[in-house]
Amino acid sequence: MTPFQVRRPGQLDERVGAHTPSKLLAIGNEALLSDHKVAFFCSSRCPGDAILGAYDSARKLRDDGVTVISGFHSPVEKECLRILLRGKQPIIICPARALEKFRLPADWRKALDAGRLLILSPFEKYPRRPTTESARQRNELVAALSDDALIIYATPGGSLERLAELVDRWGIPRRKNKDAKPLNPA
Repeated sequence: MTPFQVRRPGQLDERVGAHTPSKLLAIGNEALLSDHKVAFFCSSRCPGDAILGAYDSARKLRDDGVTVISGFHSPVEKECLRILLRGKQPIIICPARALEKFRLPADWRKALDAGRLLILSPFEKYPRRPTTESARQRNELVAALSDDALIIYATPGGSLERLAELVDRWGIPRRKNKDAKPLNPA
């Protein structure tokens, strides 16, 4: 599959400003960018009670037909992607790497063929593997493109906690994960 360039949505320029990526490259159904999108985030280290809530949230988003956008990189995010792929709702996956030489996982093929999957990246040729910096840029892109955000769990002092502050500054409404711990536990 050859990535193609998509038009940058206006909200990206409004939110990210000077740091807006010059290009967005994609594989899949570019029309999904016009859907109402819920960003889905979870830190790599996540308490068990929040994990169970994440799975319930993913099933609810799937069953409600909500378009979900995420990097689907942390273990919880990956498992939630598996839940979402079993549904019929649209999914936007933003890897923290370039799409050149991207190998599509077999379990994504059905969603791509059905027109309900978009793979989107701001990286043209590099990095070929995710880095800490490319993950930060990817998460910022996911948040900037979203209409709502669901942050399952953000490790105190971690990169997702900083992203949550950015989400709040941009005025993006946050959905609740009923079993998640607060971002700054007392």
